[in-house]
Amino acid sequence: MKRTLSFLLCAALLPAAALAENKPAHWSYDGATGPQNWGKLEQDFSTCKLGHNQSPIDIRKTSKAQLPPLEFAYSPSPLKILDNGHTIQVNYAAGSSVTIEGKRYDLLQFHFHKPSEEKINGRSYPMVAHLVHKNEEGKLAVVAVLFRKGAENPLVQTLWDSLPKEKGEAQEVPGVSIDIGKLLPGTQGYYNFAGSLTTPPCSEEVNWFVLKTPVEMSGAQLKRFAQAYKHNARPVQPLNGRTVKESL
Repeated sequence: MKRTLSFLLCAALLPAAALAENKPAHWSYDGATGPQNWGKLEQDFSTCKLGHNQSPIDIRKTSKAQLPPLEFAYSPSPLKILDNGHTIQVNYAAGSSVTIEGKRYDLLQFHFHKPSEEKINGRSYPMVAHLVHKNEEGKLAVVAVLFRKGAENPLVQTLWDSLPKEKGEAQEVPGVSIDIGKLLPGTQGYYNFAGSLTTPPCSEEVNWFVLKTPVEMSGAQLKRFAQAYKHNARPVQPLNGRTVKESL
């Protein structure tokens, strides 16, 4: 995990944002550069093939326990949005966080996958948002918010109304702010497991929290994302003996 933070976080920045000599190998979600070949594209991606705690997973058998609540402390942020060539990502202003067992993780960014990368008992949801956090020790915690088809989502609509016309650098939208707290479901029970980034370099030691209660997004909103990314989800990975905890 020695690459720049923007590359390590689940949606890597476009190669155009880097110097040509430092450009990472091109990767995608299908064909010769798709997930089945990520581990072969370059040496730094080898964990995608060799890792034992890879994400996403199909959540089936769980160990139910009285797990601590996720203590969200989110504040509004100016909207800074980008299309990075793999997903739509929003970079969040400093100051928002989640506290897990007394340890604070600062929210860095969130982004979307279609369909959901996580499966619950073999079932995918239409989309998922990954909220990426980092603590002072450099450890990552990702909160996954699942979407089902339903009512229009106001926060998502604000994002879609501000989608960049070109791929590349993040753009701050003048006069527009968002509150990621409004994306969270009212009930915040979760599944917890050790995993990895779901994109190259697939680095492990990522603490995953998949919220059990989905939120809604309209069919029109799902179609709007599909215009940019019809499919940008890594297939589920072997559990390899990992325990998935489930809050009561």
